[in-house]
Amino acid sequence: MTPANLDAALGIRVRPDQEHAVAPVVKSLAEAYVHPGVAWPRLITDGGRPVGFLMAFFDIDWRLDGSVTRSGLWRLNIAAGEQGRGYGRFAVTAVAAELRRRGATRMYVTWHPGPDGPERFYLGLGFRTNGETSGGQTVGVLDLTPEPRR
Repeated sequence: MTPANLDAALGIRVRPDQEHAVAPVVKSLAEAYVHPGVAWPRLITDGGRPVGFLMAFFDIDWRLDGSVTRSGLWRLNIAAGEQGRGYGRFAVTAVAAELRRRGATRMYVTWHPGPDGPERFYLGLGFRTNGETSGGQTVGVLDLTPEPRR
């Protein structure tokens, strides 16, 4: 995120039927501001065209008592007209690569439960539920095995 692409990021909107399941980009940017060094906001572009927004988190105090820290995908907003084109998969893969680079062995995500939520998307990428919830959302975890060398 830069001053030059702020307005483009703020313009990212999911489909109206998804708005209840994911916070808008403006909330993510406010959270990134109050969690410096933990939040990792990124605008997703294709040929310079904004198509989505992601925010990862690194070593966040998961239980708010310092006993458990986790890293993962905090927010994923793919623009309404850009969904189904692989941008979400790209975003998850990019966060996983960054987490591997930082030495993480697991990647966490939460999602809105129910038939209108993104559970199928995350399970299809290899996340598994771990029986936890966070703020009423389902917690998923992806084991980050090292990528094969090419």
